[in-house]
Amino acid sequence: MSILQSVGAYFIWIVLALIVLIILAKNIIIVQQSKAYVIERLGAFHSVWGVGIHFKIPFIERVLKVVSLKEQVADFPPQPVITKDNVTMQIDTVLYFQITDPKLYAYGVEHPMSAIENLSATTLRNIIGDLELDQSLTSRDIINTKMRIILDEATDPWGIKVNRVELKNILPPREIQNAMEKQMKAERERRESILRAEGEKASQILVAEGERQSVILRADAAKQAKIMEAEGQAEAILKVQQALAESLKLLNNANPNEQVIKIKALEAFQAAANGKSTKIIIPSEIQGLAGLCASAKAFFDEDPEQKSKKPAAPAEGNKG
Repeated sequence: MSILQSVGAYFIWIVLALIVLIILAKNIIIVQQSKAYVIERLGAFHSVWGVGIHFKIPFIERVLKVVSLKEQVADFPPQPVITKDNVTMQIDTVLYFQITDPKLYAYGVEHPMSAIENLSATTLRNIIGDLELDQSLTSRDIINTKMRIILDEATDPWGIKVNRVELKNILPPREIQNAMEKQMKAERERRESILRAEGEKASQILVAEGERQSVILRADAAKQAKIMEAEGQAEAILKVQQALAESLKLLNNANPNEQVIKIKALEAFQAAANGKSTKIIIPSEIQGLAGLCASAKAFFDEDPEQKSKKPAAPAEGNKG
């Protein structure tokens, strides 16, 4: 019996040692990165374990909550809200938050996520209630900023920091959507008409400007042509006058006698007679010269026989 008793006692001690080892192994806790363990001792808060290895006293200490310190995302379902102009819309929000104090998160509120959802819904209704439909559709950034500030202040006693709030979808009633689509279509047609009118106006202005430049250029070309023609005529007259002056100068230098001057006058008269003038004034000197020339021509054209038959002219001495 003593051997059996000793074997039984030995077995009991082995079992007890194994139980103790299992209990010790169960109470060795390794805290991972970006996590925190809230520890209670005898039902009261004891400490928050960070990253590393920790030993929990069996039956005295317990892990109340394992808290993730990463930034988390909460996507809340659409909430019905009413605008200032009595339009009911469905708006769903996305919340980005992070737990900064595990103790406050564990003891601050019973159901943190449910509390945040209800708080975001009431905050959204308060903000949208002060805005009209058009303002609520075009003021997302303002709504997001206001909600983030309000939720961050409200969740601070819970150990939660709200980093960002985004309005995911804003869904007005179907009738409002149809009216908005018609309004958008009318606005686009109005802009199209304005752009088309501005294009036609610019085109007409360019055409008129081109015609104006064309008329100016044609007038300038005609002006330049007349100026060049006048300059050419003036230069021709100048050349003629210069040639005449040179001829007179040469004639004057040659010291002509009276007969040469009369011949030149006759040439000038002949040139004047060949013109289109209907009346010609003949100087007396030219008339005498013309008579002389006519007598000489008649003399030379007369027959020699007739010349011999004519009596000789009496001598001057016989006139008395």
